[in-house]
Amino acid sequence: MAISDPVADMLTKIRNASQAKHEKVDIPTSKMKLQIVKILKNEGFIKNFKKVTKDSNNFIRVFLKYDEKQEPVLHGLQRISTPGRRVYSGYKEIPRVFNGLGVVVVSTSAGVITGQKASESMVGGELICTIW
Repeated sequence: MAISDPVADMLTKIRNASQAKHEKVDIPTSKMKLQIVKILKNEGFIKNFKKVTKDSNNFIRVFLKYDEKQEPVLHGLQRISTPGRRVYSGYKEIPRVFNGLGVVVVSTSAGVITGQKASESMVGGELICTIW
């Protein structure tokens, strides 16, 4: 089965593993996915991640984070821009997620960064996904 949207597939794998309370999940590697996982780590939604090579295939192993009641810290991931419908935004119109409690991931000319950093840097771009 060919995957037409690898970023949406990654978000779904992380969302499903988090809801099923798995310790970790493996995702096929790409530069975009690695940048999104780094943002998840920096914003405190996951414990850690590392690159893994298994049977000559590269993966990103994401270690999921849970609170003291064993509830997932990651409540939701939603894809905004899809291959069939690209969504772009200027730096003044970048949306806020749950009044600042969530994060929007933006692909800009300066790289893949959070919406807050894009607004501070005054660069717009493609809205990849929201995380809360």
